[in-house]
Amino acid sequence: MSLSQVRRIHCGRSLIIGVALCMLFVASGGSALAHVEEIPERSSSSPSSSSSPTEAGLQAACWMLSMPYGAAKVAYAIGGGIVGGLAWAMTGGNLEVAKSVWIPSMTGDYIVQPQHLTGEKYLYFVGESSEEPTS
Repeated sequence: MSLSQVRRIHCGRSLIIGVALCMLFVASGGSALAHVEEIPERSSSSPSSSSSPTEAGLQAACWMLSMPYGAAKVAYAIGGGIVGGLAWAMTGGNLEVAKSVWIPSMTGDYIVQPQHLTGEKYLYFVGESSEEPTS
């Protein structure tokens, strides 16, 4: 087995483990920092006011969580784009079938925000379809 094959296998395993961990985090449904007290609103008169330690901690946590989460979301969206394109081609150009794959996989949140960690907003890995199902 050549060195390039070993590297490819190692990278594939690392990617699978990373995606699995991100999916586990997203599937847990709970906010990571739900116990954090409410963050005081910044006054609109001074946009450059100094941050509290809590706000700084939330920003750091968001940055750290957005890196693996964003990578997994981008990989999921690219996969959805490919699968949607294949579905479009296999159905003879049926755009509705392709959109049913593209919209959920390519929409949703790509970065983690402080509101996600405090429980003020939900973090959507899979986006919602904008179209109502027809009966």
